[in-house]
Amino acid sequence: MSDDMDDGTDAQKAEGERQGWFQRLRAGLARSSERLTSGIDRIFVRRRLDEKALEELEELLILADIGPSTAAKLTAELARSKLNRDVTPEEIRTALAEQIAAMLEPVAHPIDIERGHKPHVFLVVGVNGAGKTTTIGKYAYFLGDEGKKVLLAAGDTFRAAAVEQLKVWGERTGAEVLSRPTGADAAGLAFDAMTKAKAEGADILMIDTAGRLHNKANLMSELQKVVRVIKKQDPTAPHETLLVLDATTGQNAHAQVETFLDMVNVTGLIVTKLDGTAKGGVLVGLAEKFGLPVHAVGVGEKIDDLRPFDATDFARGLMGLSPH
Repeated sequence: MSDDMDDGTDAQKAEGERQGWFQRLRAGLARSSERLTSGIDRIFVRRRLDEKALEELEELLILADIGPSTAAKLTAELARSKLNRDVTPEEIRTALAEQIAAMLEPVAHPIDIERGHKPHVFLVVGVNGAGKTTTIGKYAYFLGDEGKKVLLAAGDTFRAAAVEQLKVWGERTGAEVLSRPTGADAAGLAFDAMTKAKAEGADILMIDTAGRLHNKANLMSELQKVVRVIKKQDPTAPHETLLVLDATTGQNAHAQVETFLDMVNVTGLIVTKLDGTAKGGVLVGLAEKFGLPVHAVGVGEKIDDLRPFDATDFARGLMGLSPH
């Protein structure tokens, strides 16, 4: 077979995968998009875009957890371009998708792990229940698939269930898991994990952490101690501090970002459980307010249900539109 045919087959396969992922993303966003599309259909059935329609649309966007200031920006832009014109629901959804994609484009960054760090150290933070451990497992699968040697550290040492869950993911993904007895010092574990990752030539070290927000001061001191011991072994690490957010918490996600920014230098976000909520719009408000990179989104329980974040795909999925 010629190289040209190989290239064509690879391109077709890549496009097939992209379309397949878009369909899963759109299905995962169905609860969010149904609320928006049915609301837009109701507001704009045989209707001009007048002030009253804009008010109703702004209210709908706020109910979808896009957030008041972001909703105001989106409707102001629509007013600028389409006020007092006859519009169809499809036109409104397409215009909103374009605006949302433009807002999200600056924060849509896949993680770059080709920067010469070995090991490339990920510190993964977030409240208990946000999906940290599962996210680490899925990301380990993704990296292992790319031929990377991955070491996982079970740093949520107070929850035996979290340690066991990470071990299960280790078995599923072929990544080694370093753990200690329940209640062990998380910073000591992180130090041992750094030592082991260096000695064994691991490409990636992913460190799970506790997320007990009810004793914020203790959690803050624990996380900061973990960061200090990592820096003793590599002053440039951790190279990524990823905050995992559960989309089902809606506006509460904003408070979580602020809390963890107080504790550690969060470098990017991963948003999970978009398939379990009608609040998927929260991602738009988070991007607009904090400007932190959104690296990946999760739309299900399967091992490959976490993928790099694409602004246009997300915006069109949220508005119930087909892919570009």
